[in-house]
Amino acid sequence: MNGASREALAAARERLDALTDSSSVDAGSLAAELAAVTALLDREVSLRRVLTDPAQAGEAKAELAKRLLGGQVSGTAADLVAGLVRSRWSQSRDLVDALEQLADIADLTAAQKAGALDDVEDELFRFGRIVSSSTELRAALTDRKATASAKGELLGSLLGSRADAATVRLVTRLVTAPRGRSLEAGLESLSKLAAERRDRVVAVVTSAVPLSDPQKRRLGAALAKLYGRQMHLNLDVDPDVVGGIRVQVGDEVINGSLADRLEDAARRMAS
Repeated sequence: MNGASREALAAARERLDALTDSSSVDAGSLAAELAAVTALLDREVSLRRVLTDPAQAGEAKAELAKRLLGGQVSGTAADLVAGLVRSRWSQSRDLVDALEQLADIADLTAAQKAGALDDVEDELFRFGRIVSSSTELRAALTDRKATASAKGELLGSLLGSRADAATVRLVTRLVTAPRGRSLEAGLESLSKLAAERRDRVVAVVTSAVPLSDPQKRRLGAALAKLYGRQMHLNLDVDPDVVGGIRVQVGDEVINGSLADRLEDAARRMAS
Protein backbone atom coordinates (compact mmCIF):
# COMPACT_ATOMS: atom_id res chain seq x y z
CA MET A 1 0.00 0.00 0.00
CA ASN A 2 1.08 3.56 -0.66
CA GLY A 3 0.20 7.05 0.50
CA ALA A 4 -3.29 7.43 1.90
CA SER A 5 -3.92 3.69 2.10
CA ARG A 6 -0.82 3.10 4.20
CA GLU A 7 -1.85 5.84 6.63
CA ALA A 8 -5.41 4.51 6.80
CA LEU A 9 -4.21 0.99 7.57
CA ALA A 10 -1.83 2.22 10.28
CA ALA A 11 -4.68 4.14 11.95
CA ALA A 12 -6.97 1.10 11.70
CA ARG A 13 -4.37 -1.15 13.30
CA GLU A 14 -4.08 1.28 16.21
CA ARG A 15 -7.86 1.22 16.66
CA LEU A 16 -7.87 -2.57 16.53
CA ASP A 17 -5.14 -2.78 19.16
CA ALA A 18 -7.07 -0.41 21.42
CA LEU A 19 -10.22 -2.51 21.03
CA THR A 20 -8.59 -5.87 21.61
CA ASP A 21 -6.73 -4.57 24.66
CA SER A 22 -10.12 -4.59 26.35
CA SER A 23 -11.00 -7.84 28.08
CA SER A 24 -14.62 -7.37 26.96
CA VAL A 25 -13.74 -7.85 23.28
CA ASP A 26 -13.43 -11.40 21.97
CA ALA A 27 -10.59 -11.04 19.46
CA GLY A 28 -11.33 -14.41 17.85
CA SER A 29 -14.97 -13.55 17.19
CA LEU A 30 -13.96 -10.13 15.90
CA ALA A 31 -11.54 -11.81 13.49
CA ALA A 32 -14.33 -13.98 12.09
CA GLU A 33 -16.58 -10.95 11.60
CA LEU A 34 -13.86 -8.95 9.86
CA ALA A 35 -13.13 -11.93 7.63
CA ALA A 36 -16.82 -12.10 6.67
CA VAL A 37 -16.83 -8.40 5.75
CA THR A 38 -13.64 -8.97 3.75
CA ALA A 39 -15.37 -11.70 1.74
CA LEU A 40 -18.42 -9.48 1.19
CA LEU A 41 -16.45 -6.52 -0.15
CA ASP A 42 -14.21 -8.79 -2.21
CA ARG A 43 -17.35 -10.08 -4.00
CA GLU A 44 -19.27 -6.82 -4.23
CA VAL A 45 -17.00 -4.62 -6.32
CA SER A 46 -19.58 -1.86 -6.80
CA LEU A 47 -20.18 -1.59 -3.04
CA ARG A 48 -16.46 -1.47 -2.42
CA ARG A 49 -16.12 1.40 -4.86
CA VAL A 50 -18.92 3.33 -3.21
CA LEU A 51 -17.32 2.90 0.23
CA THR A 52 -13.96 4.15 -1.03
CA ASP A 53 -15.22 6.92 -3.33
CA PRO A 54 -13.15 10.03 -2.44
CA ALA A 55 -15.94 12.26 -3.77
CA GLN A 56 -18.30 11.05 -1.01
CA ALA A 57 -18.20 12.38 2.54
CA GLY A 58 -16.51 10.05 5.00
CA GLU A 59 -19.37 10.21 7.50
CA ALA A 60 -21.91 9.32 4.82
CA LYS A 61 -19.88 6.27 3.84
CA ALA A 62 -19.54 5.27 7.48
CA GLU A 63 -23.31 5.48 8.00
CA LEU A 64 -23.89 3.38 4.89
CA ALA A 65 -21.50 0.71 6.17
CA LYS A 66 -23.26 0.63 9.55
CA ARG A 67 -26.67 0.26 7.92
CA LEU A 68 -25.46 -2.59 5.72
CA LEU A 69 -23.75 -4.42 8.56
CA GLY A 70 -26.30 -3.72 11.27
CA GLY A 71 -27.48 -6.97 12.79
CA GLN A 72 -24.94 -8.94 10.75
CA VAL A 73 -21.88 -8.26 12.89
CA SER A 74 -21.23 -6.90 16.37
CA GLY A 75 -21.25 -3.20 17.09
CA THR A 76 -17.49 -3.37 17.64
CA ALA A 77 -16.88 -4.81 14.17
CA ALA A 78 -19.32 -2.36 12.54
CA ASP A 79 -17.60 0.60 14.23
CA LEU A 80 -14.20 -0.62 13.10
CA VAL A 81 -15.40 -0.96 9.50
CA ALA A 82 -17.03 2.45 9.69
CA GLY A 83 -13.71 3.93 10.75
CA LEU A 84 -12.04 2.28 7.78
CA VAL A 85 -14.43 3.70 5.22
CA ARG A 86 -14.14 7.19 6.71
CA SER A 87 -10.48 7.11 5.69
CA ARG A 88 -9.14 7.80 2.22
CA TRP A 89 -7.80 4.90 0.13
CA SER A 90 -5.47 5.05 -2.84
CA GLN A 91 -7.29 2.12 -4.44
CA SER A 92 -10.64 0.54 -3.58
CA ARG A 93 -9.00 -2.89 -3.29
CA ASP A 94 -6.75 -1.55 -0.52
CA LEU A 95 -9.77 -1.41 1.79
CA VAL A 96 -10.32 -5.15 1.39
CA ASP A 97 -6.62 -5.89 1.86
CA ALA A 98 -6.71 -3.85 5.07
CA LEU A 99 -9.76 -5.69 6.38
CA GLU A 100 -8.11 -9.02 5.64
CA GLN A 101 -4.99 -7.99 7.54
CA LEU A 102 -7.02 -6.76 10.50
CA ALA A 103 -8.84 -10.11 10.64
CA ASP A 104 -5.50 -11.92 10.71
CA ILE A 105 -4.14 -9.61 13.41
CA ALA A 106 -7.27 -10.14 15.51
CA ASP A 107 -6.82 -13.92 15.32
CA LEU A 108 -3.15 -13.59 16.28
CA THR A 109 -4.14 -11.33 19.16
CA ALA A 110 -6.58 -14.00 20.35
CA ALA A 111 -3.73 -16.51 20.28
CA GLN A 112 -1.49 -14.09 22.18
CA LYS A 113 -4.11 -13.58 24.88
CA ALA A 114 -4.41 -17.35 25.23
CA GLY A 115 -0.64 -17.70 25.56
CA ALA A 116 -0.46 -19.63 22.27
CA LEU A 117 1.21 -17.11 19.97
CA ASP A 118 4.55 -18.93 19.98
CA ASP A 119 2.79 -22.15 19.01
CA VAL A 120 0.96 -20.41 16.18
CA GLU A 121 4.19 -18.90 14.84
CA ASP A 122 5.89 -22.28 14.86
CA GLU A 123 2.90 -24.04 13.31
CA LEU A 124 2.71 -21.53 10.46
CA PHE A 125 6.40 -22.04 9.79
CA ARG A 126 6.19 -25.83 9.90
CA PHE A 127 3.13 -25.86 7.67
CA GLY A 128 5.00 -23.74 5.13
CA ARG A 129 7.86 -26.24 5.16
CA ILE A 130 5.45 -29.13 4.66
CA VAL A 131 3.83 -27.41 1.69
CA SER A 132 7.16 -26.53 0.08
CA SER A 133 8.32 -30.14 0.36
CA SER A 134 5.18 -31.67 -1.21
CA THR A 135 4.23 -30.65 -4.74
CA GLU A 136 1.10 -32.82 -4.55
CA LEU A 137 -0.14 -31.12 -1.38
CA ARG A 138 0.56 -27.66 -2.77
CA ALA A 139 -1.28 -28.55 -5.97
CA ALA A 140 -4.30 -29.78 -4.00
CA LEU A 141 -4.42 -26.66 -1.83
CA THR A 142 -4.06 -24.26 -4.76
CA ASP A 143 -6.29 -26.10 -7.26
CA ARG A 144 -8.71 -23.50 -8.62
CA LYS A 145 -11.20 -26.21 -9.58
CA ALA A 146 -11.42 -27.56 -6.02
CA THR A 147 -14.18 -26.15 -3.84
CA ALA A 148 -13.50 -24.19 -0.66
CA SER A 149 -15.22 -26.91 1.37
CA ALA A 150 -13.00 -29.61 -0.14
CA LYS A 151 -9.89 -27.61 0.70
CA GLY A 152 -11.22 -26.99 4.19
CA GLU A 153 -11.72 -30.70 4.73
CA LEU A 154 -8.20 -31.41 3.53
CA LEU A 155 -6.79 -28.84 5.95
CA GLY A 156 -8.89 -30.29 8.73
CA SER A 157 -7.34 -33.70 8.15
CA LEU A 158 -3.85 -32.19 8.05
CA LEU A 159 -4.11 -29.81 11.00
CA GLY A 160 -7.21 -30.74 12.97
CA SER A 161 -6.38 -31.12 16.65
CA ARG A 162 -2.65 -31.00 15.87
CA ALA A 163 -2.59 -27.20 15.57
CA ASP A 164 -3.92 -24.28 17.55
CA ALA A 165 -7.41 -23.11 16.55
CA ALA A 166 -6.02 -19.74 15.44
CA THR A 167 -3.55 -21.47 13.13
CA VAL A 168 -6.34 -23.51 11.58
CA ARG A 169 -8.47 -20.39 11.00
CA LEU A 170 -5.61 -18.39 9.50
CA VAL A 171 -4.47 -21.13 7.14
CA THR A 172 -8.02 -22.04 6.14
CA ARG A 173 -8.82 -18.45 5.17
CA LEU A 174 -5.60 -18.19 3.21
CA VAL A 175 -6.20 -21.42 1.30
CA THR A 176 -9.92 -21.01 0.64
CA ALA A 177 -9.77 -17.28 -0.19
CA PRO A 178 -6.23 -16.49 -1.40
CA ARG A 179 -7.34 -13.31 -3.21
CA GLY A 180 -4.54 -13.50 -5.75
CA ARG A 181 -1.76 -14.35 -3.31
CA SER A 182 0.45 -17.39 -3.65
CA LEU A 183 0.27 -19.83 -0.76
CA GLU A 184 3.93 -19.19 0.10
CA ALA A 185 3.53 -15.41 0.09
CA GLY A 186 0.43 -15.66 2.26
CA LEU A 187 2.14 -17.87 4.84
CA GLU A 188 5.14 -15.55 4.93
CA SER A 189 2.86 -12.57 5.49
CA LEU A 190 1.10 -14.36 8.36
CA SER A 191 4.43 -15.25 9.94
CA LYS A 192 5.54 -11.62 9.81
CA LEU A 193 2.30 -10.44 11.38
CA ALA A 194 2.70 -13.01 14.14
CA ALA A 195 6.23 -11.80 14.84
CA GLU A 196 5.07 -8.19 14.97
CA ARG A 197 2.67 -9.02 17.79
CA ARG A 198 5.69 -9.15 20.07
CA ASP A 199 7.73 -6.64 18.07
CA ARG A 200 10.00 -9.44 17.04
CA VAL A 201 11.93 -10.14 13.89
CA VAL A 202 11.79 -13.62 12.37
CA ALA A 203 15.11 -15.33 11.70
CA VAL A 204 15.04 -18.53 9.64
CA VAL A 205 17.90 -20.69 10.94
CA THR A 206 19.08 -23.68 8.93
CA SER A 207 21.54 -26.14 10.48
CA ALA A 208 22.85 -29.59 9.62
CA VAL A 209 21.62 -31.00 12.93
CA PRO A 210 19.05 -29.73 15.46
CA LEU A 211 20.37 -26.99 17.74
CA SER A 212 20.43 -27.58 21.48
CA ASP A 213 18.49 -25.28 23.81
CA PRO A 214 21.67 -23.47 24.97
CA GLN A 215 22.68 -22.95 21.32
CA LYS A 216 19.24 -21.52 20.54
CA ARG A 217 19.48 -19.11 23.46
CA ARG A 218 22.99 -17.97 22.52
CA LEU A 219 22.03 -17.49 18.88
CA GLY A 220 18.85 -15.61 19.79
CA ALA A 221 20.79 -13.31 22.12
CA ALA A 222 23.48 -12.67 19.50
CA LEU A 223 20.93 -11.83 16.80
CA ALA A 224 18.95 -9.62 19.18
CA LYS A 225 22.13 -7.68 19.93
CA LEU A 226 22.98 -7.44 16.23
CA TYR A 227 19.55 -6.20 15.13
CA GLY A 228 18.53 -4.35 18.28
CA ARG A 229 15.23 -6.22 18.53
CA GLN A 230 13.97 -9.45 20.04
CA MET A 231 14.22 -12.34 17.59
CA HIS A 232 11.96 -15.30 16.95
CA LEU A 233 13.88 -18.27 15.56
CA ASN A 234 12.26 -20.52 12.97
CA LEU A 235 14.47 -23.60 12.98
CA ASP A 236 15.02 -25.90 10.01
CA VAL A 237 17.36 -28.86 9.55
CA ASP A 238 19.15 -29.46 6.24
CA PRO A 239 21.85 -32.18 6.10
CA ASP A 240 23.43 -30.34 3.13
CA VAL A 241 24.62 -27.66 5.57
CA VAL A 242 27.92 -29.38 6.31
CA GLY A 243 28.79 -27.39 9.42
CA GLY A 244 27.72 -24.26 11.23
CA ILE A 245 24.45 -22.52 10.42
CA ARG A 246 22.75 -20.32 7.86
CA VAL A 247 20.58 -17.45 9.11
CA GLN A 248 18.14 -15.41 7.02
CA VAL A 249 16.50 -12.28 8.41
CA GLY A 250 14.19 -10.75 5.84
CA ASP A 251 16.23 -10.37 2.65
CA GLU A 252 19.54 -10.51 4.51
CA VAL A 253 21.43 -13.80 4.69
CA ILE A 254 24.18 -14.50 7.21
CA ASN A 255 26.20 -17.39 5.85
CA GLY A 256 27.93 -19.21 8.67
CA SER A 257 27.87 -22.70 7.20
CA LEU A 258 30.93 -24.67 6.17
CA ALA A 259 29.29 -25.49 2.84
CA ASP A 260 28.88 -21.80 2.05
CA ARG A 261 32.46 -21.07 3.04
CA LEU A 262 33.71 -23.89 0.79
CA GLU A 263 31.69 -22.52 -2.12
CA ASP A 264 33.10 -19.03 -1.52
CA ALA A 265 36.64 -20.42 -1.46
CA ALA A 266 36.04 -22.35 -4.71
CA ARG A 267 34.73 -19.22 -6.42
CA ARG A 268 37.76 -17.21 -5.31
CA MET A 269 40.13 -19.89 -6.62
CA ALA A 270 38.28 -20.06 -9.94
CA SER A 271 38.61 -16.30 -10.39
